[in-house]
Amino acid sequence: MDPKIKELISIGASIGANCLPCLEWHYNKCIELGIDKKDIKIAIEIGKKVKERPNKDIAEIADDLLNINTNPAPCCCEGKSCC
Repeated sequence: MDPKIKELISIGASIGANCLPCLEWHYNKCIELGIDKKDIKIAIEIGKKVKERPNKDIAEIADDLLNINTNPAPCCCEGKSCC
């Protein structure tokens, strides 16, 4: 694999993994290899988009849980001793 492509992929993976030391190392490697900052920016934006999905999903689940807790479904025992 071309070293420039490898480093751009590594930039995106660093963003996705929340790894600041990795991001800094791979960014510096990109600069050392002469990769244009526009290409680095694209790699960063792709990493952010990949990372957004699980963040969005967990936020939606948390909101759903809050909704369930504030508007509970009817109890299976119809209000008898278990509730």
